[in-house]
Amino acid sequence: MRHRVLVAAAAWWCVACSAPRPEPGGETPATSAATGTWCDKLPRVENRGFARVDVPSAWHEVYQVEPGVFAITEPRQFQEAISYLIVGDSSAVLFDSGIGLVPLAPVVKALTALPVRVLNSHSHFDHVGANHEFDQVLALDTPFTRANEAGKPHERIADEVAPTAFCGAAPSGADTAAFRSQPWQVTRRVKLGDTLAVGGRTLEIVAAPGHTPDAIVLLDRANGLLFTGDTFYESTLWFFAAETDIGAYEQTMQRLAALAPSLRRVLPAHNTVSASPARLQVVADAVGELRRGGGVREVDGERERVTVGDVRFLVRRAAP
Repeated sequence: MRHRVLVAAAAWWCVACSAPRPEPGGETPATSAATGTWCDKLPRVENRGFARVDVPSAWHEVYQVEPGVFAITEPRQFQEAISYLIVGDSSAVLFDSGIGLVPLAPVVKALTALPVRVLNSHSHFDHVGANHEFDQVLALDTPFTRANEAGKPHERIADEVAPTAFCGAAPSGADTAAFRSQPWQVTRRVKLGDTLAVGGRTLEIVAAPGHTPDAIVLLDRANGLLFTGDTFYESTLWFFAAETDIGAYEQTMQRLAALAPSLRRVLPAHNTVSASPARLQVVADAVGELRRGGGVREVDGERERVTVGDVRFLVRRAAP
C-alpha cells in the first residue's frame, strides 16, 4: 500500500505547552515530579529525521523507521507511548497497542491490509490499551499477564487522563471521566523463544524480565532490529512497582547488551522511535552500579531517584 509521507513539522498542536508537565516514560503522572520541559521537546529531535506517514487520526503520529516498520506514537500524552507495526509479505505484527484513548485499529488498517497479530512487550495498561480492537492477540501464559487481561478500572488510571497528563487538550471524543483500560482476550499463548513469521521477516520472542515478570523484547535478527518495550527507553527507567525485579533486570540488560554488535537499531516503547544499540551496554553498566550502591541518589518519598552517568532510575527506597 502506498502512503502519503509528510515532512516532520513543528508541534503546531501544542498550544498549552508552557505549563509544567509530568516526566514521560513512566506509568502514572501522580508518581512523577513535573519537569516543565516535556511539551517543549516535541516533536523529539530523535524522531524528526524519520518520514511521517499520513493516517486517519489526529491523535497518533506515525513514522516509517525502516522498510515495513512503522512507529505509531502518542506524543500528546505524557507517557509518549510508541507501538510498532512490523509488516511482512503475508502478515504483520503489532508490538504493543498504546494507551487506548483513541481507536488504533483504523490507523493500523491504513498502514496495511494484511492480517495483524498483536503481541505486547508486557501487560502494563499503557501497552495493551487497544488490544480489544483486534481479533488476534498473542500473549505469554503468566499469572501477571492473565491478571492484566481483565483491564484496569478508571480509578486505577485516572491520573493518565488528568489535565496535566496532556500536552494541550485531551483527544477529541475521548471520555476522560470514564476512561479505563479495556479487558482483552488472548487468542493464542506464545512461549519464550517462539518465532513469528510474517513473510520475508522472522521475529524472535526473547525473555526480558525485570520491569515486569512478563516483559519481552522482539528481535528481528536478519535486519538488526531490537524492539525493547519498557526494558529500554531514553528517559527515567521506573523500577518501583511491586512487580519489578532489579536483579532480573540487570541480567536481562547484560544479555541484551551482548546482542548490540549484531544490531543496527533499537526501537523503544516511549519517547523516541530509535536509539543506538550501544546504549544497551551503557544501561547494563549503570544498573550494575546502582545495585552496588553507586550513583547519585535523591530520596523521593517512598522512592529513590538514582543517576548513574546519563542514565536515570526511579526505584523503591530501601528499608532503613
